[in-house]
Amino acid sequence: MMARRTLPLAIASLLFFSSFGLAGCARESADATADVAEEEDSAPADAAPAVPPPAVSAAATDKPATAVQESAALPVNADAEAPTRSDASLERLTQLPAQDQLPAGKWQVGKNYSPIVPAQPTSVGPGKVEVVEVFWYGCGHCYSLDPYLESWNKNRPAYVEFVRLPVMWGPAHKSHARFYYTLQAMGADKTLHAKVFDAIHRGGNPLLGNDDESSFKAQLAFAKANGLDEKKFTETYKSMWVETKLRQAEELTKRYRVEGVPLMVVNGKYSADVSSAGGHSQLVALMNDLAASEKRR
Repeated sequence: MMARRTLPLAIASLLFFSSFGLAGCARESADATADVAEEEDSAPADAAPAVPPPAVSAAATDKPATAVQESAALPVNADAEAPTRSDASLERLTQLPAQDQLPAGKWQVGKNYSPIVPAQPTSVGPGKVEVVEVFWYGCGHCYSLDPYLESWNKNRPAYVEFVRLPVMWGPAHKSHARFYYTLQAMGADKTLHAKVFDAIHRGGNPLLGNDDESSFKAQLAFAKANGLDEKKFTETYKSMWVETKLRQAEELTKRYRVEGVPLMVVNGKYSADVSSAGGHSQLVALMNDLAASEKRR
């Protein structure tokens, strides 16, 4: 099969930047961009294992210092398929007993939030509830939601652990995910997260190039401009810890069945977005109610 001529990654990504839906960036647009940006390959894909390993929590190995030592033994498999959704199970879950649903008249399961079937494990401690944001730096809707999440994160309940998970659909998403995890490993994600969004959506800098090397240079230039050490950034960018986090993110993108971002996942059991909740503030309120419901269990 002849390979098609490819567009530079940065240009293909910009095509996707302009294809937002009403309340999120859809995977369908990302797949279309990938069709343009990547060459067709006639070689058969490697067969997936017959039995996938256990699911990986979004909070797993969240501390770089210890994760580097443990990464070799971590059970991750980016090629594992997400568990098959059972329509019958989903129907049963949308008819949860009253005591297991949120207050009647405020939120409706199946409309405002959806159960994840099967529920995915978390790595938070006893008495804690994990809240995950699945995002992409290139998504304008993630950019719009970010101030609400930043404000919520400063005042969130003590029992909630907030985890950011970069979506892993195509080359542009994976490049930004590597950048995010590099910043996280260097302890700079909290201070530079909003600045990365600003650089892309207000500064016109996609932080991507025409290939992996030029993307790295664009991201390195941003890091240096914001006070990060070039040598440390380069080492971290290619580290085993970052590679492990990317594999985890890819598996979780599949297991959560992420078809659009931003997407919020509460305790591995429920997902919701801006559209389903009815707005940014409503999504934050829904997250709090779902987390409180999980805390009471």
